[in-house]
Amino acid sequence: MNVFLQGMATGAGLIIAIGAQNAFVLTQGVRKQHNWAVATICSFCDAFFIFLGAAGVGTLVVQNPVIRNVAGWGGALFLVYYGYCSLRSAIAGNRLEKANDIYSSRWAVILATFSVTLLNPHMYLDTVVLLGGISGQFGAEGRYIFAAGACLASFIWFYTLSLGGVLLSPILNGKTAWRILDGLICITMWTIAFHLVPIRSLTAG
Repeated sequence: MNVFLQGMATGAGLIIAIGAQNAFVLTQGVRKQHNWAVATICSFCDAFFIFLGAAGVGTLVVQNPVIRNVAGWGGALFLVYYGYCSLRSAIAGNRLEKANDIYSSRWAVILATFSVTLLNPHMYLDTVVLLGGISGQFGAEGRYIFAAGACLASFIWFYTLSLGGVLLSPILNGKTAWRILDGLICITMWTIAFHLVPIRSLTAG
């Protein structure tokens, strides 16, 4: 139980941070647009990669420069586009009910969720490398108990974040509040996109 609780605490410490994935989950919760599907996908993706890291294969993936660069550029391009959509909505001053057409279908939302999750190198760093590495100190069986605790923290966080978005939706139904939210989402997405791009590869040589 002690190892399990350590896994929960460590997982929560890494997951509960301002990032593209959390911003996306919160925004979909506010929009009430397939938000529970979004939370479920994010939770299971985290769980898969946490256990992958606990199994000891994570470092090999993250240390591959090709995979790292593809994920960096792909994630950056997606976040730039998502930020542009939020900026366009902020400039137009859309209210909540008019902003729901950014992703018009369930499949578009699902694709966007996988994109914001799997094209983010920081997700692999947190789940595969850090949590996977920490789990190794608990032995052959303890590492999976630690991973299970981290996974539970992930599930609790994403569903709570989604629910928080739903509860905030009445407050954000006004034009000004939604414009501020869209502006903050745009800044968040573009800032993270800037850090995802392998800048050194552009300036080297």
